Amino acid sequence: MRTVLLTGFEPFAGDATNASGDAVEVVAREWDGPERLVAAILPVEFRRARDTLVRLLVEYTPEIVIATGLAGGRADITPERIAINLMDARIPDNAGFQPTDEQSMAGSPAAYFSTLPVKAIAAAIAEAGIPASLSHSAGTFVCNHTMFAALDLLDPESQRGGFIHVPYANENAPEGQPSLPLADIARALRIAVRTALDTEVDDSYVSGTIF
Repeated sequence: MRTVLLTGFEPFAGDATNASGDAVEVVAREWDGPERLVAAILPVEFRRARDTLVRLLVEYTPEIVIATGLAGGRADITPERIAINLMDARIPDNAGFQPTDEQSMAGSPAAYFSTLPVKAIAAAIAEAGIPASLSHSAGTFVCNHTMFAALDLLDPESQRGGFIHVPYANENAPEGQPSLPLADIARALRIAVRTALDTEVDDSYVSGTIF
């Protein structure tokens, strides 16, 4: 049976909720696909997030890994294209760890490209009426670290993986911040999982930026 690992994050930075973790839990409750969906909520901690991911990869050997996280301030669902080998935390993680100018994985490449069909995922979500666009930076916090670790650990011959950032959920968004209904965020993640499973070759269309 084909297996998908879908992860979100716990709350951080004083927030009471995290839309990524909440949406992953919704997807898990409603999943009715023929594939096995393994859902997990990761700690917002550099060390424990990687350790938890390693355990999940060893236990389930997923064919597809989609990690998700909250990008407060973004209005779209944004599949990430690139993870960089850098931890440079503007704020401490939930364990109080605040690395600066450190590598995520010593001895590994400077960056990895997502091996998910990111353009096809963004297009499919947008076609469903949910704002979506491609992102070229997963940042330098725990989200990027998790994406980099996943791509460093996966077997490129048999496994694909990447990361999707989501906005705040309407239900818990800070005043003035862009957001989407939690139901739409969950629906976008279901579309992402389905597209990743069904798409061998990614779409090709203009999605770059000039800055």
